[in-house]
Amino acid sequence: MSATTQLVRPAGAGHETLAVLAGCSLVLAIAGTVVTLRGAPQHSHAVAAHQLDARRDLTAAEQGIHADLRIALDEIEAERGPHARLPAVAALSELGLPPFAEDASSVQRGGHAWSLVADGRTQAYVGLSADSAVAGSVLMRVQAAHGRAHGAADAAHASDAEPDIWLHRNARVAPTALDDAQLTRAGWRQVVARFDAGVTRQPR
Repeated sequence: MSATTQLVRPAGAGHETLAVLAGCSLVLAIAGTVVTLRGAPQHSHAVAAHQLDARRDLTAAEQGIHADLRIALDEIEAERGPHARLPAVAALSELGLPPFAEDASSVQRGGHAWSLVADGRTQAYVGLSADSAVAGSVLMRVQAAHGRAHGAADAAHASDAEPDIWLHRNARVAPTALDDAQLTRAGWRQVVARFDAGVTRQPR
């Protein structure tokens, strides 16, 4: 009886490697498709020629003043007198309300000299900068209240109002005309907050 020899070759790894690579490619393709379909579109809002973006176009000092004015508006509305008169700058300074308070922080952010100016029913707090290289001059326009007949409803509406803030990096005197056209003609630019899909914080 003769012996039989059978040669058993080792299993080749080539087919297994191809199968693994094909599986990985399929998983990556599915994941890429899901991400593409579910990704939020990035909507960007451009600002007009007479406007500045609060997040991109302001210096650090200007951003700080802008943030202070947004907060200060609520206190200013609360301090309005019985005849809907805006509080004087001196009163706001005595309250220690930034950016009207004269302290070390105000000096470091441009040393603004604040005043209250009026143009008909429109009034504005104007801060003329002593150092425009640090921060430009700032204006916050406030519309006169149309009476107080609605009481708490008016106060709630005022607290939800967005500050109307303008900036001028070369202003030497406060403007006398406060309408959009005159401010723009004089070189003032309105500061606006533009939020796109990549920004998580929301305007107040």
